[in-house]
Amino acid sequence: MASQLASRLQVPRLELDSIRHQADWKELPDEEFALKTKAFVSQEGWVVDGNYFAQVTERVVWPAADTVVWLDVPKSLVMRQVTLRTLKRGTLRQELWNGNRERLRNAFSLDPLKSMIVWSWTTYQPVQDRYDQATSDPKWEHLTFIRLRSQQAERQLLEGVTPPS
Repeated sequence: MASQLASRLQVPRLELDSIRHQADWKELPDEEFALKTKAFVSQEGWVVDGNYFAQVTERVVWPAADTVVWLDVPKSLVMRQVTLRTLKRGTLRQELWNGNRERLRNAFSLDPLKSMIVWSWTTYQPVQDRYDQATSDPKWEHLTFIRLRSQQAERQLLEGVTPPS
């Protein structure tokens, strides 16, 4: 979604995972993560993809943003997509960022720090709650929240986006 949105808007896109997860899955320290993200969002137009609320979303991205697109699809759909994507990446040894690859065996781990499937399951509701609270928080009144509850709504949003003239 973020990639397609950035393409239609003709602006750069930053996938937060690509700077958070350095080689060998080493996490970039929070301050450096925030500085790199801040440099990106200092541009005229951009799309940022990811949820790192405490580290950068609420400290760096949202203060510089005008719109937040919230993909609020059912947990069953999220889990199906994450499971299929994780198994595909693990099986094909697909490179993600900075030489990192998901390990197929991690898909079967019960540790949310190893398994994207378990992480998605355990963080789904807290992330939903955080977005829901943000939509009514006066701190974020400068933001337009676009809440998309289906894949059809995602397609409709993208179809309605036209490049700047």
